[in-house]
Parts: sequence; C-alpha cells; structure tokens
Amino acid sequence: MITRDDIDTARDRIAGRVRRTPMLDVGDALGGQVVFKLEYLQHTGSFKARGAFNRVLGAAADGTLDPRVGIVVASGGNAGLANAFAARALGVPATVVVPETAPIVKVEKLRALGAQVVLHGREYALAYEAALELAEASGAVFCHAYDQPEIVAGAGTIGLEILGDTEEVDEVDQVDQVDEVVVAVGGGGLMAGVAAAVEGVARVVAVEPRTIPTLHTALAGGGPVDVEVSGIAADSLGARRVGEIAYDVATRTGVESVLVEDDAIRQARRWLWEEYRIVVEHGAATALAALTSGVHRPRGRVAVVLCGANTDPMHW
Repeated sequence: MITRDDIDTARDRIAGRVRRTPMLDVGDALGGQVVFKLEYLQHTGSFKARGAFNRVLGAAADGTLDPRVGIVVASGGNAGLANAFAARALGVPATVVVPETAPIVKVEKLRALGAQVVLHGREYALAYEAALELAEASGAVFCHAYDQPEIVAGAGTIGLEILGDTEEVDEVDQVDQVDEVVVAVGGGGLMAGVAAAVEGVARVVAVEPRTIPTLHTALAGGGPVDVEVSGIAADSLGARRVGEIAYDVATRTGVESVLVEDDAIRQARRWLWEEYRIVVEHGAATALAALTSGVHRPRGRVAVVLCGANTDPMHW
C-alpha cells in the first residue's frame, strides 16, 4: 500500500536531485480554473526521474545496491532514460534492456547517459523478462518502469508540489487548494503516486487513450488484465496492463477513469503549441485531451500534469 507517508519520505530522499517543476496558470481558457504542472521540464524530459532517484537512493540506503553492478531496467523510453540518468548521477552502472525494435535515437540517448544497452526480443514484455533474469543473475537492483513502491512514491511527489504550489490565502485567510488533478495513465505509476499524495484533498481524473484502456478495463473487470496496445500514444503509454499498485490506489481513492480518442490527443498537443508554445509527447497531451475534447468538464480548480516531452516536434 502506498500512502502519503511514503511520498513524504520520497520527497525528502530525492530533494536536490530532481527539479521542482513550475506551474502555469491558464485561467479559464479550458472552461474552468486550470493550471498546468510543467513536469516535462524534469530531468530527462519526464516525471520518471523522480521515481528512479527514489528507487536507486532507497536501495543505496538499505544496502541492496551493489555499486559494482548497479541497476537493471527494461525500457526503451522514459523510464530507461530516467534510471540511466539517476545511476550516472550516483556513479553506479546501469543496464537497460530494450526491444530490438527500439528506435535508434533512444538507444543512442541511453548510451550517451553511460548505460549499457541490451537489445532483446521484439516487444517490451520480452525485454522485461530478460531484465528480470539479468538482475537476478548479476545481483543488480531491478527498477520497474511503474509498478514498484519506490517508483510510485517518487512520482507522487508531483502531487505534493501541486498542493503546495496552488495554495492561495484570500482576504479572510481561507486556503484555496486544487480540487482535482488530471493525469495520463499507461502503467499507472504516475496516477497512483499523485492519487495517494492528494488523497482526502483533491479528486484524481485518470485519462487513457481509447486504444490502450489499461485502468479503465481493470476498474470495469475487478482487476488488472492485459489489453491490446495501439494508437498514437503507445510509445509512452503502451503498458499491456495497469500495475497492481496503481489498481489498488485507484480503487482505494476513487480515481475517475475517462477515455479519449487519438484525434483528441493530436488536437490537444497542437493546441498546447499554438496557445503556449509548449511541445509535449502524445502521452502527456492525453491528460489535456480530456478537457480540450470536452470528455471531462473541470470541476473547481484543476491541475493538469504535462508529464513528458520526449517527442519529435516535427511529427504532429
């Protein structure tokens, strides 16, 4: 179980290692009081650096991190970049297992961060199994992309920042905090961390592409199950199933799940550029698409997490 205490611990542990990303108040441009959490400005271009540092620093603190072999992670995307960055910052080796189909530009980025890249299989599931075997054989710390307590708690520090940065004291000294937080969901680590951080204070709306409904399907069926993965946001939200931690937190805290179409994601991404000159990946635009498409109407003061920017701005 992930609680606010776990996230408070993560905040203290990763302090000075990650950026406190800014908030942008966009007023009533989206039909309500809306602020953007600009998490795409985080190290390596996504929120994943928070969980990566929390996982690796936690392992160092409890003595399970062998500095000679370091860490292993399966990911050709944001999680791989974040864990490679954290490992380099702490001076330990990182091995990243990626599918053989991973874009060469991502492989080159991982190598530029000092990671050893292992190509295995033609899809993430095969790379994941290989990473588990490699970690067990070598004694390296295995870093999950989204379904480990430290990873989720690290992501949850975003929620603490949102609560702190949206506090306003009015003339009668009443505190006005955010009423709901809108986040994109793939494996669900971000959603789970944020929901645990704001539990009892704000609602969480989880947004998924209709083509990858991991959380939506789990909530409807009573537990995580595999779904088909396709669509424009599959490169960053392409988990086959939502994590167990994410499912537990979502059911405990009453997370609301909504689905958006690929066209709505494209339009939200373009709207961000046209209105604010912000470029994000399609996974990050998924959260905003719930508002720009009208699938979700803001209720009170709303924070939308723009979680990553590892994208090609030439491809709209």
